[in-house]
Amino acid sequence: MKKITVLGGCGFLGSHLCNILSEKGYYVKIFDLKKSKKLKKKQKMYIGNINDKKKLSAAIKGSDFVYNFAGLADLDDAKKKPMETIKSNILGTLNALFICKKFKVKRFIQASSIYANTEEGGFYGRSKKAAEDYIEEYHNTYGLNYTILRFGSVYGENADKNNGILKIIKGAQKNKELVYGGTKRAERKYIHVKDAARACILVLKEKYKNKYLTITGTKTIKSYKLMNFFSEYFNISKNKIKYLKNEGHYDNKPTPFKPRKGKNFYMKDTENFKKSLIRLAHE
Repeated sequence: MKKITVLGGCGFLGSHLCNILSEKGYYVKIFDLKKSKKLKKKQKMYIGNINDKKKLSAAIKGSDFVYNFAGLADLDDAKKKPMETIKSNILGTLNALFICKKFKVKRFIQASSIYANTEEGGFYGRSKKAAEDYIEEYHNTYGLNYTILRFGSVYGENADKNNGILKIIKGAQKNKELVYGGTKRAERKYIHVKDAARACILVLKEKYKNKYLTITGTKTIKSYKLMNFFSEYFNISKNKIKYLKNEGHYDNKPTPFKPRKGKNFYMKDTENFKKSLIRLAHE
């Protein structure tokens, strides 16, 4: 029986993944800050922070595969917490990579984001990009295999309070108004959390080793059509629909990340190269 560790296994997507893994016969080790209230057979809980190497080691040791869903996952939250974002999403990932190498894990599967390689995304997007770079370089240097999953907009049961779709629904139920965290022009390819979780299992196949995969829905949903649907469903006037321009979020399509090119800067009067070498040799 293959053993799999899911870091952040009590979270939105991680919890769904753990349940499906168990249904398919895997032995699942769940690592998270708090104990799961719905542990199933063939699941073992490990409580700790991803930056606690001792506890993280206990959860990873003996596993064939490790999924990393731990860390700060909300773009807007990361705006206010750049240091926490670094500790959770970059340093936490490095801790996991180090331990996976130590215990010879077959593959490290990283939950990344479509913001990882875009101009949008703020500190969150940059942290995901940095983590991806370290994962790839860890493979190049130490041979640790990986699969990087860049998720789009996930929705569904057990989402946290910052989930986009859930925020719209809760706002409609509580305040009788509809608020979309973006413009009327925005569009997304939403994917249900169960479909995203099933995709996570399919990538265990050998052909997805050392690959980057973008996981989104197949249909493009325009924001105004989404809000019109909720308007009819909750019987809320379209006049009460509000669109907010959230900084850091893309509108229609993410803008591909553009490397910053530097200009050469030369000093006019410089030290003589040979003379400086001789001076160094006589120090």
